[in-house]
Amino acid sequence: MIINQREFCVNGLSYTVRSAIVTDAQALSEIRVQIDGETENLDREPGEAFIDTPGFEQIIKTDTENTRNLFLIAAVNDKIVGFSRCEGNPLKRFSHKVEFGICVLKDYWGYGIGKNLLTESISWADSNGIKKIMLNGVLETNDKAIELYKKLGFEIEGILKKDKVLSDGKYYNTIVMGRFNE
Repeated sequence: MIINQREFCVNGLSYTVRSAIVTDAQALSEIRVQIDGETENLDREPGEAFIDTPGFEQIIKTDTENTRNLFLIAAVNDKIVGFSRCEGNPLKRFSHKVEFGICVLKDYWGYGIGKNLLTESISWADSNGIKKIMLNGVLETNDKAIELYKKLGFEIEGILKKDKVLSDGKYYNTIVMGRFNE
């Protein structure tokens, strides 16, 4: 699905949130590997589950055509600095919900990019009859993300114990969160 482009200015940084387009594919392939190397809050090590340019082109085409999917990017001066996806399930019993994921380059943390990607996704979901947005696996130590999700109406639905092992060799819980719009 496609949304209208929005402009934001937070802490002196101007950026755009818009739907991904096919010409974003190469940059998305590169930025995803970079972001995976900047934080352990995400599921992947750098280069794991690599998606090449044609892979992103296909995801963007599918998400653009599917009314239950949304692929957004955040750009500063036409440079992609973050992205998010909502992906629906084709099964009828799950057609009321989407799964949400988000990532932002570390140099751009603190500018509300994640919040605005999420806010735009919530607005899209609410206006398209999607009743539930789910986040599968927020790392328990990612306090800022958990507080943001709670502030935007998400609730903790469960804890997956010892779900991830990080570079320190320790196991960490992940938190399943959801937002239901009645």
